Amino acid sequence: MDTSLCNTHVKLLAFDLLSLTQTPSFSSSDPISFSRRGVALSRAEVLGVVTSLEHKPDRFLKFTIDDGTGCVPCILWLNQLHSTYFSRRDPAGVRLIAAAAKHFASLIKIGVVARVRGRITSYRGSVQITASDVVVERDPNMEILHWLDCVRLARKCYDVAPQCRKPF
Repeated sequence: MDTSLCNTHVKLLAFDLLSLTQTPSFSSSDPISFSRRGVALSRAEVLGVVTSLEHKPDRFLKFTIDDGTGCVPCILWLNQLHSTYFSRRDPAGVRLIAAAAKHFASLIKIGVVARVRGRITSYRGSVQITASDVVVERDPNMEILHWLDCVRLARKCYDVAPQCRKPF
């Protein structure tokens, strides 16, 4: 399997993201790996309108991004200060991560156009994005530009055999 895009935030439409192939992984940190046409992916970027919210303070913020081709479930974790996962990390760094997550959560409202970047994960068999970065777009043209970017990148980069890829 081609892994050249594995650590890149790949711009995808919801239709493409939700149709990724899930396969069991041999890694204990990521039990499921994702691929699109034989190319391994671990990170993605989506852009669309926030259509639903479920907020559990100091735990998580679940929200859905609708880009017109489908709805992508996203989760933003807000439990960094209480999680055992972060207990071995530098406390100052964890506080920065927690502050950034809290700021991102404050930006997400129903009806806003948001760009979400993060890890592609699975919850109960469904693909979702575990958000690491959220940007609220003020320009409504960004949705169309994201669509055009996704189509261009699919044709010129994602759907091209690895030996044929050229820098663009």
